[in-house]
Amino acid sequence: MAQSDTKIAEKIEVLWHYCAGFAQSTSLLNKIGYGFLLLSLLDLITLLTPPHFMNPVWEFQTFGAIVERAAVLLLGFALVFFGEGDVRSKLELPLLRVLSWLVLIVAVLFFLMIPLGVFNSFRIDRQNKQQITAQIERGKTQVQDIQKQLAGITTQEQMEAFLNNLSRTGRSPEIGDTQQLEKVKEELASSLAQGEKNISTQAKEMQASQRLELLKTSVKWNLGALISGVFLLVIWQGSRWTRR
Repeated sequence: MAQSDTKIAEKIEVLWHYCAGFAQSTSLLNKIGYGFLLLSLLDLITLLTPPHFMNPVWEFQTFGAIVERAAVLLLGFALVFFGEGDVRSKLELPLLRVLSWLVLIVAVLFFLMIPLGVFNSFRIDRQNKQQITAQIERGKTQVQDIQKQLAGITTQEQMEAFLNNLSRTGRSPEIGDTQQLEKVKEELASSLAQGEKNISTQAKEMQASQRLELLKTSVKWNLGALISGVFLLVIWQGSRWTRR
């Protein structure tokens, strides 16, 4: 009997040391969780300062930055509630109850940010299209002005001055005769017409590239917000012990 009691006592002591070590580790993880939540709060304050609401680019980029940092927030909440009510002070329990409801509020906010992100994606796409259209119009206007100047050239001196203005080096070839003048005009006219077409082609390629990049970013951030919201709901459900 004495030997059996000794073994039981040893097992109880081992179990006690295990429980004490687990409780100490749990307390450490809880504190790390609070640290992550404070870091998330500082990040949020930095992102929202200064605010530029109604600016689609700022709203979209801020939304994305929040989603990119959601992992720290999720980890913070998970660590804070780890271990449930064990080794908790009486002052900490009301705080945990508040944080539990805060998790639900943050989850709802993540879900609400999804339609805002989609809406701002369309607004940014429309802005990009308007900017590219304006660039096309400016480019075509410049080409048309040059074409008008070219059409009004009738002498070799005018052509040399015209070429001198177009040349970046400040040098222009000399025009030997009228035949050469007409040849240069034809070549320039053809080059300007091709340049006008290139402006539209390059603008369309740029618009397609911007739209694809915007679509990829929007899908990534909106899915990230959805996933973050779902996991926050899971954490809220798991922290129901604080609301009893």
